[in-house]
Amino acid sequence: MHFRLIALMLAGFVSPVVVGQAVAAEMFVPGDLIVTRSVYMGTAATVTVGQALPGGGTAVADGTYPNVFNNAIPDPSFGVTSPIFLDQLTTSGALVSSLNVTAAAAAQGINVTTSFSSKSELAINLSPNSSALTFMGYVSPINMLDVSNSNTLGHVDPTNPVASLPFQRAVVQIDATGRLLVTAVNAYSGNNGRASILDSGANQYFLVGNAGNGSGTQPTFIVNNTGVQVAAPGGGAETTVVGKQQGSPGQANGFQFGFTITQTNPLTNQPYATAPDKSGKDDNSRGETIFNNTLYVTKGRGSNGINTVYQIGSAGTLPTTTTAGSTPITVLPGFNTILARTATAGPNPFGLWFANDHTLYVADESDGMAGDAATSAFAGLEKWIFDGSIWHLAYTLQNGLDLGVDYTVGSYFPIATNGLRNIAGRINGDGTVTIFGITSTVSASGDQGADPNRLVAITNLLAATNLPGSESFTTLETAGFGEVLRGVSFAPGPEPSTFALLGVGLAGVALILWMRRSSA
Repeated sequence: MHFRLIALMLAGFVSPVVVGQAVAAEMFVPGDLIVTRSVYMGTAATVTVGQALPGGGTAVADGTYPNVFNNAIPDPSFGVTSPIFLDQLTTSGALVSSLNVTAAAAAQGINVTTSFSSKSELAINLSPNSSALTFMGYVSPINMLDVSNSNTLGHVDPTNPVASLPFQRAVVQIDATGRLLVTAVNAYSGNNGRASILDSGANQYFLVGNAGNGSGTQPTFIVNNTGVQVAAPGGGAETTVVGKQQGSPGQANGFQFGFTITQTNPLTNQPYATAPDKSGKDDNSRGETIFNNTLYVTKGRGSNGINTVYQIGSAGTLPTTTTAGSTPITVLPGFNTILARTATAGPNPFGLWFANDHTLYVADESDGMAGDAATSAFAGLEKWIFDGSIWHLAYTLQNGLDLGVDYTVGSYFPIATNGLRNIAGRINGDGTVTIFGITSTVSASGDQGADPNRLVAITNLLAATNLPGSESFTTLETAGFGEVLRGVSFAPGPEPSTFALLGVGLAGVALILWMRRSSA
């Protein structure tokens, strides 16, 4: 029987258990790609020249794309909420289906949007048991201004320049049949949630993001509202911060729930201390994954914190709301030999994928400056190898990304790729792996997060420890005018118990067929 037909049978064999509101949608096919996409829906009337903007200043452009994002000049918090789409594609890039999540949720009375053009949003992650996809958005209608920097309920910073009403963040979960669960949370006040992932037991979400948009010292309710958070599917809006407390409440610098500023360089075995940063901002996390029941997150870009890869907790143990306050957050050994604060030559990691316990691929989005990516040793896809003690950077895959080379989409400004953000990978049967990634861009736009970017793929020899000269990225999809691509993952499949039930069902079918043949 054809694989895709079998996959559809599996996906629909049993109805999923849904905690909250659900919507029916076209089934996903395991093995296909799921890409998060957003489309700018504003019109000239969305913003009018001269109007007061929520984050300060007056508008210098109307709501027409793309010049609307020149309003980020008078209002650094500027953004316009837009709908979320999940595109299902084959691994060769052919479109299978598209689900408008915002419209599907609205049909159930739920508002779910993203912020155009917040480029750090809409990472999408498959749960370790492959049963559900999760991502983050806002509990907001479309075409609302500056929601990505709004306060959340109960976490109101009076120094936040965004004067709009509080908006909750949303954790969105979708299963193999397209059923949707939206959980409103109060995390990441003043900033945005970047990603979420569901554990295999469907008991808790792990969220990553950043909080705070105020001008003063970050209060405790902002500092514990950022970084890695734990939330319950369909549960209450208050989340739990993960990490041991560093510093003292009220300190302008060094008050964190995260990693210790004292590290040991594994190459020299000498301790060293990194200077404390603005309170709460060391926890400005971006990407995440779960591998071997261990949570890993990245920190990249921004003027605070160490841009690198972190392990959350002890190997093989996921944090819980009970253990969150005692959970250590540490730099992966070996990654702390390449520590940079925000140096243009330093790493800026985003998404990550473990091919196995000794091979880790890390997407690096570069520093966002035109021209720097072309000379960076990190921009693109880093491959790290574990020697049993520490991780070593083997090489960075860049061929075919055309870093720093301009391209255009319609009448949009010339765009150049400067790295990768979110990635997903698969192991092939011939000793290779294929990694799919979403590009990071630079352009002359008022906000480079509005740039139409690309979905790319590369196949890499898994055992290779030196850069293969013949491997190259290919483009599978390019966002259209007024569109952006944000995250990539693989489609979910049925719950593991479904396979056992399927086996019983197929055995029953076989028995019926045997009985029919015997009586013929």
